[in-house]
Amino acid sequence: MYAVILTGGKQYRVSQGDTIYVEKLDQEIDSKISFDVLMLGSEDSVEIGTPTLAGAKVEGKVVSQVKGEKIIIYKYKSKKNYHRKAGHRQQYTKVEITSIG
Repeated sequence: MYAVILTGGKQYRVSQGDTIYVEKLDQEIDSKISFDVLMLGSEDSVEIGTPTLAGAKVEGKVVSQVKGEKIIIYKYKSKKNYHRKAGHRQQYTKVEITSIG
């Protein structure tokens, strides 16, 4: 069985036992978190919500708060002696899916 959830403006297809990285959530490590379900599916049937399924929840546990890989932002204008270099590391929350119900 799998579910499609929405968090941080992105949709994720998850199953029980999956570990996903979502946009940073203000949750403590080892705290429980629940997500609304947009779609539930199994091998033979699919249920789609409008926009969410009533009574369906995905439960998860916050494993850690992590940072993504560093990306370099470089701005440059030719012949004007202008250049700026900056870096960025996006913050993520690592979530382990414990149950789909």
